[in-house]
Amino acid sequence: MLARKSIIPEEYVLARIAAENLRKPRIRDRPRKARFIAKNGACNLAHKNIREQGRFLQDIFTTLVDLKWRHTLVIFTMSFLCSWLLFAMMWWLVAFAHGDMDPSTESTTNSTKWTPCVTCVRSFTSAFLFSIEVQVTIGFGGRMMTEECPLAITVLILQNIVGLIINAVMLGCIFMKTAQAHRRAETLIFSRQAVIAVRNGKLCFMFRVGDLRKSMIISASVRIQVVRKTTTPEGEVIPIHQVDIPVDNPIESNNIFLVAPLIICHIIDKRSPLYDISAADLALQDLELIVILEGVVETTGITTQARTSYIAEEILWGHRFVPIVTEEEGVYSVDYSKFGNTVKVAAPRCSARELDEKPSILIQTLQKSELSHQNSLRKRNSMRRNNSIRRSNSMRRTNPSLIVPKVQFMTPEGSQSASET
Repeated sequence: MLARKSIIPEEYVLARIAAENLRKPRIRDRPRKARFIAKNGACNLAHKNIREQGRFLQDIFTTLVDLKWRHTLVIFTMSFLCSWLLFAMMWWLVAFAHGDMDPSTESTTNSTKWTPCVTCVRSFTSAFLFSIEVQVTIGFGGRMMTEECPLAITVLILQNIVGLIINAVMLGCIFMKTAQAHRRAETLIFSRQAVIAVRNGKLCFMFRVGDLRKSMIISASVRIQVVRKTTTPEGEVIPIHQVDIPVDNPIESNNIFLVAPLIICHIIDKRSPLYDISAADLALQDLELIVILEGVVETTGITTQARTSYIAEEILWGHRFVPIVTEEEGVYSVDYSKFGNTVKVAAPRCSARELDEKPSILIQTLQKSELSHQNSLRKRNSMRRNNSIRRSNSMRRTNPSLIVPKVQFMTPEGSQSASET
């Protein structure tokens, strides 16, 4: 505005704006890497340029199960319609070859003993209706087959076999689609965030897993993999390099009893890919931790698998999950509203390697945490004391009856002195 009114030269204004833009630090967000496994367990992978498409038809049942519901229903509907139309054409040809379509045979039937192959089949529409009655076994009673034509008996047997095959495939496909393993995994939940904190003197990577159903997962086991982009000494780039990391489990069989939400712990030691990562380096790491929970469904006996992943932005350093299992009236109660809640705890910001080399870092961190806790308690007590004093003073101001009156005392010399009692 000042430059437009010729108060400040325009060249000076432009130079000042350019200088301010140069002083401002330009922070560019690091391009976010695509996840390999989504939070809901879906694989973020697209298959392209598959030349041998015929391999999917060799396993047609699995292909039908993997299709979407709308595609499966369209396929089965078209298969029924095509089979009805095909056998309707065959029944029409049988009737036409036998002469059942000739109008003169109707008068002949009343005068002589002439028997058609299929009664009341005079057109393609009636043949189509008879095909539906045969394959679906409705049997209205108006149209029926006689023993006049052996070819009609063969067509009847063939259509029954084809109809049974279509029904069996359809029922099996629908059962497998409704009882798929990933349906049970919908009630297996993971915490939205993972944490890194000190447990038993060691830095640990932890997350929480739970089952919403009362029916249990038998022989449940948890595996953790780290997926990251690596380069070999020979210069080969591996875009998806998977590394298994161990899970701390006191049970030798490595199975968990998932009757209540559990906190799965991974000790960050020399075998861990997180051994050299500190709190400052975690935000710069381009890694993804994949969690896989496998087990057998108790009610169906089908093996199920639930998956999720944690990237660097979803790992909280120096946090711990709050307890959610309490005992109420002799029953253990689980509060799922606090399933993913965490609290801040004292934890060294260094890597696990530095912590192993200098154990005093952990002692100093705990001492600082204890001092800060004591200082916060002192501040809280002083604030409460001040608040109580302020309340009492405000009550005295608002209620005059609580104010103590002044009393005057007379000395022998006649002087007056005032004091408060």
